[in-house]
Amino acid sequence: MAKRRHFTAEQKAAIVLEVLKEEKHISQIASEHGVHPNQIQRWKRDALERFTSLFEDESKEEQAEKARHEKQTNDLYAEIGRLTTQLNWLKKKSGFLSE
Repeated sequence: MAKRRHFTAEQKAAIVLEVLKEEKHISQIASEHGVHPNQIQRWKRDALERFTSLFEDESKEEQAEKARHEKQTNDLYAEIGRLTTQLNWLKKKSGFLSE
């Protein structure tokens, strides 16, 4: 019984890209790489199904970054408010701030 070959993600991507270029038939590409044509069809189907998620991930990362930035900004404004209140209280207690 023959051993199974394991392909890396880069190898699979290269093979699928070759199929998508449509310069050769799938059977021709399969024989060049020693892979069954059905397996290449599965890789192609998986790649096409997940293609849109490439762009969704970017927008999710951008939204997460915006949320982190907004939270940091709000925290900083809250800290400024607390410090301003403390400073005014200290000025009032020390008599530095005349009413």
